[in-house]
Amino acid sequence: MALTTTTRGEHVPTRTGGGWIRHWDPEDPSFWRRTGKRTAWKNLVLSVLAEHLGFNVWTLMSVVVVGLDEAGYAFTVGQKFWLLILPNLVGALLRVPYTFAVPRFGGRGWTTTSVTLLLIPCGMLALAVVNENTPYWFFVLTAATMGVGGGNFSSSMTNISFFFPESRKGLALGINAAGGNIGVAVSQLLVPFVIHLGTGVQLSYAALMWMPFIIVVAACSWTFMNSLSTARPDNGSYREAVTSRHTPTLSLLYVGTFGSFIGFSFAFPSLTELAFPEFSSLVGITFLGALIGALTRPLGGWVSDRFDGARITLWNFCALALGTLGIMGGVGTDSFALFFGSFVLVFALTGIGNGSTYRMIPPVFTAEALARAAHTGEPTDSALARAKRRSGAVIGVVGAVGALGGVLINLVFKLSLQATGGLLPALVFVLLFFGCCATVTWRYYVRPGSSPERPSPDTLQRQTTV
Repeated sequence: MALTTTTRGEHVPTRTGGGWIRHWDPEDPSFWRRTGKRTAWKNLVLSVLAEHLGFNVWTLMSVVVVGLDEAGYAFTVGQKFWLLILPNLVGALLRVPYTFAVPRFGGRGWTTTSVTLLLIPCGMLALAVVNENTPYWFFVLTAATMGVGGGNFSSSMTNISFFFPESRKGLALGINAAGGNIGVAVSQLLVPFVIHLGTGVQLSYAALMWMPFIIVVAACSWTFMNSLSTARPDNGSYREAVTSRHTPTLSLLYVGTFGSFIGFSFAFPSLTELAFPEFSSLVGITFLGALIGALTRPLGGWVSDRFDGARITLWNFCALALGTLGIMGGVGTDSFALFFGSFVLVFALTGIGNGSTYRMIPPVFTAEALARAAHTGEPTDSALARAKRRSGAVIGVVGAVGALGGVLINLVFKLSLQATGGLLPALVFVLLFFGCCATVTWRYYVRPGSSPERPSPDTLQRQTTV
């Protein structure tokens, strides 16, 4: 995505009606101080609320699946895992069109629309669980529609990236991402409590509880948010992103971090119940994993701002491998404490890795552009502008591919449980995958001479918003 700036010195954004802003220049300190900061943070707060609800709904099935037996639905383990896989898959696929929707419909319009769409899966779930004879295919369709909540992440991150200057963008995007990711933990904390209100289990409450919040946030988004008319899609940058040699490797690393976070978030309650049925009463505390993973995401970006993001990512994957060994030890020794503690550690590390991997992208493309400019004689400002467009496009592609990692994680656990009845084969696969990600990070981004020299922070801040 590209953003066309106005002439420096404009201190007030020019509004064109309907919540649209025609002139927007957050890189101008005077503009930012007078009006830009206030407007940007207002949009960020509402964006966080909208994305948070998206994650609430996206991962809702992870809690509902655990209560299906108690509610009278006799689905097999394989059938239940398909109900976890489909929201992952649809959410990942929707991230690409959702990214393009912001420039087309405006941040205000699309945020309102994307939040309102969450009413559909909530209504379908409420309808599905009121009748014990509801066919499995309707649950499958309901799970698939929950994927609309996963697409919210890309449109929200794209929208907020336009509002903030480069020097504050890392913090803003970290807050936005964490606010959304926490939605997983909130669902896994509150939904088990709500569905047990009264007598028996009332799975319909899991859907109905979110509908008033969805309506309120949609109304607030339409009333108070803004759209930037200067935000325009840059299809050329997306074509370049798809063909860049860095896109596959960075996508793989994000599969290893965010894919693991969202995949484990969906699976953790079910895995805990399956591996330690004697501790099924403690399934409700599995929300701690997603909560800690969400809270550590800004930490990963913050640490990477001060140190090299690639090195943070490398050490993080090594630590993820050790955490996976801890989970395997917990399963092998039948130790719930080791299993649960190691899983929570893995969640924390996926959050750090999410932040550090995203932080790697702008420096990688800036360094590449500056090296090319030094060879061809291209003006530095032009090279930096092109690098910003490409890195923005790559972020969208990487975010979509990374979310598919959640599908991979749940497929591996499904196959492992069906083939052996246990988790160890799946955990061995996860361990080897983390080792592969660590190797790729070292080979392409840490090893001396593996990539152009990293640009300085001052150079990164010189990137013009185009």
